Amino acid sequence: MIDVVMPQMGESITEGTLTKWLKKPGDRVEQDEPLFEISTDKVDTEVPSPAAGILAEVLVSEGQTVAINTVVARIDETASARPTPSAAPAKQAAAPVEVPTPAEVATAAPAETPATPPAPPEAPMEKEAPEQLAEIGPVSPLVRRLAREHQIDLREVKGTGPGGRITKQDIEAYLAARAAQKAAAPATPTMPAPPPPATQEVPAPAVAEAPKVRIEPMSLMRTKIAEHMVYSKRTSAHVTTVHRVDMTRIARLREQIKEEFKARYGFSLTYLPFIVRAAAQALRAFPIMNASIDGNNIVYHNEINIGIAVALDEGLIVPVIRHADEKSIIGLQRDIVDLATRARARKLKPEEVQGGTFSITNYGSFGSLIATPIIPQPQVAILGVGAVTKEPVVIDDAIAIRSVCYLSLTFDHRLIDGAPADQFVTKIKQILENWNEQVL
Repeated sequence: MIDVVMPQMGESITEGTLTKWLKKPGDRVEQDEPLFEISTDKVDTEVPSPAAGILAEVLVSEGQTVAINTVVARIDETASARPTPSAAPAKQAAAPVEVPTPAEVATAAPAETPATPPAPPEAPMEKEAPEQLAEIGPVSPLVRRLAREHQIDLREVKGTGPGGRITKQDIEAYLAARAAQKAAAPATPTMPAPPPPATQEVPAPAVAEAPKVRIEPMSLMRTKIAEHMVYSKRTSAHVTTVHRVDMTRIARLREQIKEEFKARYGFSLTYLPFIVRAAAQALRAFPIMNASIDGNNIVYHNEINIGIAVALDEGLIVPVIRHADEKSIIGLQRDIVDLATRARARKLKPEEVQGGTFSITNYGSFGSLIATPIIPQPQVAILGVGAVTKEPVVIDDAIAIRSVCYLSLTFDHRLIDGAPADQFVTKIKQILENWNEQVL
């Protein structure tokens, strides 16, 4: 028997909610095939099967919240799948047909005629045609299953994911709109009542007042995020320092090579890998920023594993770039694109959101200039990156137009004082303003 456990989808995650089983006891499941869905404060995702075999037993029911590493099911690698009601019996070899003689036909008793003919078997739900999938592009197994369950033509669903990909939220929005459209359909007309006498006054119909509020419960993911944010604020003494960085040299370099970079590697060159590269070097110079607190002890991490916050439609997740200090701009950009794409497609593995020692959030991608991010526990600092914009700057008593961004470092004042925090950001600033590494 193989134990299936609740995975840890994040360094500080201690529990998860099993929201739906995708297989039933007795079903055959292949290794890495989606087995069940979970929800945490980081992400809602499908969990793949750790082995191939038969789902022998389910130990945790849908909607139940359990601690990480709790055994939720067991898989038998040796058993055979149970027969399902819809399975057709194997065809038997045709037996020879005996043709009765006329005398036998005359003397045979009439067979009883059944009162009603048996109902024809229910036709199985049709799967999406290959040409349909070609029109809508790739979709996740979760989206495909929801479309089959609710008989949705995916060509009618507008995708809001990367590259127009259809997400689970798009399916839910389509179902809500379809339900609202049915509710708004006009009722069957009835015969109008006879008009009142001419002398009778008809009162004006009462106008129903529109509701002033709409109340809906938080999703499980939103609830967990709220709990984690409050816990972090209650745990760490948050302080934020902001530095302005002249990104002109990097902006010019990026402008010169971005077309060749895209043609050679298939993805765009952004400012974020330069920030990650500079931060990784600064973490080597200031190891206290790469530490964590364990009671009264300081835990210094030898590896530099930088988490990159990725915004999702329903929340936030922070996949981790491991050994970030050992990677070039090309390698960092590739990792950023890969992790963000798979995060939005719910394809991250549990270990890819664990083990972060420092985090970076790029709120500048949404146009924000300055923010004060909250530290993800148990780390002691997080770097915020604002949008790169052109501003007038005084240089040698002259005004010049420069590409500028603001870096905000939120640090835990229990361990880090203002001086080392500012020295750390100054180190990042110096690396970026005097960039001298080759990219291509």
